[in-house]
Amino acid sequence: MKKLTAILIFLSFTAFGQDMISTASGDIKITPILHGTLVLEYQGKTIYVDPYGGAEAFEGQKKPDIVLITDIHGDHHNQETLDGLDLKNTVMVVPQAVAEKLPKNSSKQIDVISNGETKTIENITVSAIPMYNLPETDDSRHPKGRGNGYILTMGDKKVYLSGDTEDIPEMRSLKNIDIAFICMNLPYTMDVDQAASAVIDFKPMIVYPYHYRGTNGLGDIEKFKELVNATAPNVEVRLRNWYPEN
Repeated sequence: MKKLTAILIFLSFTAFGQDMISTASGDIKITPILHGTLVLEYQGKTIYVDPYGGAEAFEGQKKPDIVLITDIHGDHHNQETLDGLDLKNTVMVVPQAVAEKLPKNSSKQIDVISNGETKTIENITVSAIPMYNLPETDDSRHPKGRGNGYILTMGDKKVYLSGDTEDIPEMRSLKNIDIAFICMNLPYTMDVDQAASAVIDFKPMIVYPYHYRGTNGLGDIEKFKELVNATAPNVEVRLRNWYPEN
């Protein structure tokens, strides 16, 4: 029985592809789920980022203390997935445009945060920063100010979640980012070259390409890694499987 339990734990761990990153006050556990969706665990708190893929995608995960949502689109605010999760003890951290779409009493608390604001949620510092398309136009898929990228401060580590964005000045000018999750899917966000160029500018310690499925299939994350490390060899590019069905 003990051997079987150990095998099941190992299979669960490898299926999710979890990473552990040390901070001065405990580890951050990172679990890729699907596309732009991930789970972070830190100091006994569990954070779901843009829950998507159905509640079954979170089987084996702890219930969320915090849910972060970046934007209104269905691969970020996915109400069907949210409806299948137990959110009665969850604080949802969302931009105003998402808050307007959430059913009443769907979670313990809804905290609205806008670009430029910082709040402490469940003892984790959450800063909202812009995410948007370039050039800025009236018909943009992601207009500036509607959605949020997020910077989470966990101990002595800063985690950047890009949301749906292009290589905007606010990203390029980031400082002291330890872990970055960077999107790259056309025609919605940016291409691999743009993403690599931005990462070379702000040089996070570790970068995960995520959200890389576009209309023409999956982005070339191997090329992204090559481009980044050709100019910024000290940036650790971690390639993980965000599309387990492929």
